[in-house]
Amino acid sequence: MPDHLAPEKRSNIMRAIRAKNTKPELAVRRLLNALGYRFRIHPRHLPGKPDIAFSKRKKAIFIHGCFWHQHPDPECRDARAPASNTEYWAPKLARTKQRDTEHEIALRREGWDLLVLWECELQSASNLRERLQRFLGPPRWKD
Repeated sequence: MPDHLAPEKRSNIMRAIRAKNTKPELAVRRLLNALGYRFRIHPRHLPGKPDIAFSKRKKAIFIHGCFWHQHPDPECRDARAPASNTEYWAPKLARTKQRDTEHEIALRREGWDLLVLWECELQSASNLRERLQRFLGPPRWKD
């Protein structure tokens, strides 16, 4: 199935996709701030540069886009691999999943607890709030 967009147009669309400060990431950060948590974003000294890190608690949060990180939930509609240009997409998406696993292993070896939030799971603010509070425990000053 050929791409219906011109290569230049497709390139511009792909170039606009962000790696940091995405809408789901900003939504989670706003909620964490409202709940009283303090955190660091994208700490370069940690494997995989987690989206959000709580250094004193040794807890990290990754916020994954369902398509780019291939959410394994069969109910997730955004995680479908493209049907066209599979020679390009299959290795690219497989490498992303492999890199995610490598980063998770490295962080766990350093004693960090991890929480992976998928883009499709962020629809319910109350469920997200409960999940974050369960993972982090009560907020503390000067985290």
